[in-house]
Amino acid sequence: MNSKSSFLIGAASAFSGDRRDAAVPVVETLIRRNLPSCLIFETLAERTLALAQLERRKDPEAGFDPWLEDILEPVLDKCLRHGIKIVSNFGAANPRAAARRIQSMATRLGIRSPRIAVVSGDDLSSDIYLPFFREALGDSLDEARMVAANVYLGSDSVADALLEGAEIVVTGRVSDSALCVGPLLAHFGWARDDWTRRGRAVMAGHLLECGVQVTGGYFADPGVKDVPNLFDIGYPIAEVDADGNCIITKADNTGGLVDTRVVREQMLYEIDDPSAYLAPDAISDISNSIVEQMGPDCVRVSGVQGREWPSTLKVLVCQDGGWLGEGEISYAGPRAEARARLAADIVKHRLGAKLDLRIDLIGVLSIHGDDAGRRLARTPQGSARDVRLRVAAVHQDPKIAELVGREVTALYTCGPAGGGGVRAGLRQRLDTLPCYVPRSAIQSNYEIIE
Repeated sequence: MNSKSSFLIGAASAFSGDRRDAAVPVVETLIRRNLPSCLIFETLAERTLALAQLERRKDPEAGFDPWLEDILEPVLDKCLRHGIKIVSNFGAANPRAAARRIQSMATRLGIRSPRIAVVSGDDLSSDIYLPFFREALGDSLDEARMVAANVYLGSDSVADALLEGAEIVVTGRVSDSALCVGPLLAHFGWARDDWTRRGRAVMAGHLLECGVQVTGGYFADPGVKDVPNLFDIGYPIAEVDADGNCIITKADNTGGLVDTRVVREQMLYEIDDPSAYLAPDAISDISNSIVEQMGPDCVRVSGVQGREWPSTLKVLVCQDGGWLGEGEISYAGPRAEARARLAADIVKHRLGAKLDLRIDLIGVLSIHGDDAGRRLARTPQGSARDVRLRVAAVHQDPKIAELVGREVTALYTCGPAGGGGVRAGLRQRLDTLPCYVPRSAIQSNYEIIE
């Protein structure tokens, strides 16, 4: 590729379950701007990957993003016809199955089959990695309950796959920014040890990885930080030059806001040390970066520096976390809060000896509460007239965890007056344990699937 022209990266998703109509305006804008371009879908979070591992355990053809077809189908044909590459971690726990699903979707739509690459190397479930996990996690690791382990890969295999002609690259666990760095490495032909450009590419990816957070979504606060037409917010597009500096814009004719305030907020999002933002591809330093308004909904970011990538890579070890049982019931009208507290007390008396209960009074105290209920106990009773009681607990035995929902359901008649709208649930959980392994122990690769 080695082209010196600017490269466009459109982001159409920030997590699994993001808006399914987001990609169309982005792709239409990329086509109009008529530059080499790529569309990325960022769909994978720690919790998402854990859930995908559970699904793969049930069905060997599952474990990729459940919304894959919904988000890709509206734009697949246009991307193939206009040469827009697609890169995504929607492979989750099963990238090969995701690639097969895309091929089947193309056949169903009557369009040509795309050239798909599957990136591998993130799955560290093999026993050879256990010594690393034992040393890093100690007593937290229960090998009998271990389900999977996935390392955050960088972008080199993504870049190599694109250089070999892949039109779609499906990954499992890679860093969010790697979805951007890979296409940029392939397009510009940067040296793989050009840490400054890689560091800038990491920051471009960081700006895009959360979708509309950088176009005003997470920024919005009525009367303080107003954002126009938030109902039709446009997903972001980065125009990256040959030096790795970028301009952040958004899909044409959409709502939202791109200004220096929004971009600075996203730059600092989840960053501990602005001079050392660690990613598998490089260490980015934004301490002397320049953020400039270039026009309406157009912000340029330059001056980011980069250093050699870290010697270790982050791993998430997933192990069986038992079963979560929960139940909810609503109380409204006079003395609603008192009735909800009495209902909670009934459940505690009946289950407290068997389970450690989490109790929330939604509308009174939930987000600021704690699992042990200490803050709830110290909070004076108020006069809330619309309260939803939630009770939850975790246990290795699903039959015991299920008792939570059954006891809350019984409150219809056994509890205080006027309870209604009961919801009960039981689902399996995974615990995620973070640790680090030496980079030298990890081998990433890719396979082209015709």
